[in-house]
Amino acid sequence: MEISAYIQSLITKAQPLNKTIVLPEGEDERVLLAAHETVERGIANIIILGNKEEIKQYFAKQNWSLNRIQIIDPATSPNLSKYATMLYEMRKDKGMTEEEANKTALNANYFGTLMIKAGDADGMVSGANHSTADTVRPALQIIKSSRKDRGVSSVFIARTQDNKIYYLSDCALNINPNAKELAGIALGTAETALQFGDEARVAMLSYSTYGSGKGESVDKVKEATMIAKEALTTKEYMGKKISLDGELQADAALDSVVAQKKAPQSTVAGSANVLIFPNIDAGNIGYKLLQRLGGAEMYGPLLQGLNAPINDLSRGCFAEDIVGAITITVLQTQK
Repeated sequence: MEISAYIQSLITKAQPLNKTIVLPEGEDERVLLAAHETVERGIANIIILGNKEEIKQYFAKQNWSLNRIQIIDPATSPNLSKYATMLYEMRKDKGMTEEEANKTALNANYFGTLMIKAGDADGMVSGANHSTADTVRPALQIIKSSRKDRGVSSVFIARTQDNKIYYLSDCALNINPNAKELAGIALGTAETALQFGDEARVAMLSYSTYGSGKGESVDKVKEATMIAKEALTTKEYMGKKISLDGELQADAALDSVVAQKKAPQSTVAGSANVLIFPNIDAGNIGYKLLQRLGGAEMYGPLLQGLNAPINDLSRGCFAEDIVGAITITVLQTQK
């Protein structure tokens, strides 16, 4: 299996952490290959959910070891009742009955998420055979946001052809965040960059730079910038390598020559590596243009702001993409 140089650099950071990641789609050969590669490379311990005998037979046929791999069938797991009770206690105020909790806990995505809630695993990667909603819904219901004042958002990690790394948010989850929500997305994405060992230079993107344009969207980005900058002065962020500025046009955020003309006093303009879009339209279009026309490697969408990491896959993913997602999930376990 060919792993990109970028993911290989992350693997070396993930290996010493000794984390356990759940893969709830044990019926998929891509997932089984990714599980094998993950343990062979020492990235993480793996729990595969699915039919025990079928998965064991598949591994034996490939002459693969099950060292560091645990196979669990939710239907026969001795923890099923405990997980169902946990789910019922968490969701009964929302109208869930015990019978519904017992049935829902059998669902592989819910079972895997409940494993994390119970402390039996550190993270989960799903989506090879499920929609984003199937992966995200249990995460939001069970793992929940790590902060009451900030929601969950998504981030893409982009590696450009000149080997630069960028963090793009929110391109997949929050449709039109208000100023407070946008500030939270910016701070959350900055923290994600730090998790991966990068300094966070955050650009609050707009079609305006320092008042060159007018409109509601510009006003929102200005307010979000103010809220985020104020948060960065608090004790929580003291000593963290985060700088943030806005509102900035994309060229001012990324090009040092343009930055000198449009925002010469900015500490972020011209060198931003965290790009915060004003809404999902801009974000989704932006990351796909970067991927399709710019040839960037794109990893995500990754969820950020949860109490524990759960990440989504594209249903068209390859096994190496799953290995990459597992590696990223391991690194997201770091506080």
